[in-house]
Amino acid sequence: MARTPPDSLFPDYPASPDDRFERHFSKDGLLPVAGLDEAGRGPLAGPVVAAAVILDPARIPEGLNDSKALSRKKRETLFDQIIATAMVSIASASPREIDVTDIRKASLTAMRRALIALPVRAGYALIDGRDIPPGLTCPGRALVKGDARSLSIAAASIVAKVMRDRMMMRAAILYPVYGFDSHKGYGSAKHLAAIREHGPCPLHRMSFRPLRAD
Repeated sequence: MARTPPDSLFPDYPASPDDRFERHFSKDGLLPVAGLDEAGRGPLAGPVVAAAVILDPARIPEGLNDSKALSRKKRETLFDQIIATAMVSIASASPREIDVTDIRKASLTAMRRALIALPVRAGYALIDGRDIPPGLTCPGRALVKGDARSLSIAAASIVAKVMRDRMMMRAAILYPVYGFDSHKGYGSAKHLAAIREHGPCPLHRMSFRPLRAD
């Protein structure tokens, strides 16, 4: 699985994401540039969700940042703006797929699926993290803390986070005893107590502790 030196290009970290990576690769004719990110690596339940975003340079929403640095209200507002102005695709890997492979491989698979699902073929991909997903349809670069460095990756992080949260809120309707709407599948005390009382449901990742049978 390919990795790139994370900081050999523009090693300084900006105060907020900018478009230096997008402009750099665009000048080399690698157009359009897509940002890739995922949400949901850590929870005990639910899918891992990935997004691919190609921003319109003339209509970049203000305030793009790592989704974890934004309030829920701000993420929702930016999500709507990104959907309205950019090319966006969303993909996921199920809890079953996570269990059969592992969360790292499933996350990379979801990002590859998101890239392929874009309405146009990307010329270059900027990927949050250290790994380049196998099977990409274009060259790409992995950026550690990319969601805090690249506007395209920041946009993808917002889309993936908002979409996964909405999926888990829907899951709360299907499986109300677990409280997925409050913790989104993470291992909160409420969630762990519900697992002890009711056992797991089909959305739980059985390869994750404490669900895993050692």
